[in-house]
Amino acid sequence: MGTENRNEKSKELDLLEVHEIIDLMNDETADALKAVEAGKSRIEKLITAVLENDIARVIYAGAGTSGRLGVLDASECPPTFNTDPDEFIGIIAGGDEALRFAIEGAEDSVSLGESDVNDLSVGPRDCVIGIAASGRTPYVKGALRAAAKAGAVTGSISNNKDSEISAFADYPIEVESGPEIITGSTRLKAGTTQKLVLNMISTIINIKRGKVYGNYMVDVSPSNEKLERRAINMVMEITGTVEEEAKDAYMKSHRHVKTAVLMLSLNIEAEEAKKLLADQSSIRKVLSKSKG
Repeated sequence: MGTENRNEKSKELDLLEVHEIIDLMNDETADALKAVEAGKSRIEKLITAVLENDIARVIYAGAGTSGRLGVLDASECPPTFNTDPDEFIGIIAGGDEALRFAIEGAEDSVSLGESDVNDLSVGPRDCVIGIAASGRTPYVKGALRAAAKAGAVTGSISNNKDSEISAFADYPIEVESGPEIITGSTRLKAGTTQKLVLNMISTIINIKRGKVYGNYMVDVSPSNEKLERRAINMVMEITGTVEEEAKDAYMKSHRHVKTAVLMLSLNIEAEEAKKLLADQSSIRKVLSKSKG
């Protein structure tokens, strides 16, 4: 199995100088990027399935590093895209305690994976994505099996060819990241590739759901001063207005960038802008319809 093999380039790793280890790790990361490139058609199929099936919830399931990365990606969606916390969910073998500590034996339980998915009342409008570097983690198999039984769309992310969890998924993604510089330490290259794939999944889904205009994160939740400043700047740049005008519209919109942009672009009040967005969440589509 590739991720468990010994890396020929790092056999004398402990004898290398610091700068040599840095160079080696950079080289290995570059190889990992090539592995993601090779898997992009499978990534596209999974993302397209989520969009075309009008999936309401994307649920990541994993153990150890894989589980933590799923939880991380899911937790970043609400502040970045103002999604409901239930739209992207991360579950990890051993529960929240496993985010900080290794939980003995949790990943080896098929039934735990099944029960964690069943606890979410998964159904046909859900997509459960199992993540496992080895591609054979029992917890992930259980999660995918329960999801399939409930009629959910299933996907998987693994780092070995013909991995066992691929057989449990409608849309398997296999990113062959290869041996680690520390044998079996899949938090390294394998973890990097998993994070890249998860970035693509959550980001592209939200782009296509109207959460982004151009390259602006127009659905950002302004939860701190930095994001508040960013939100006002977006309104200014998109509409071509001065700061005072942009800030005024932004405050009248109850700090909602998309509403403020439509208010200024179409010269309408906040309530009318909100109604337009209720019918069509994409700024671009609302503006196009208004012009056409």
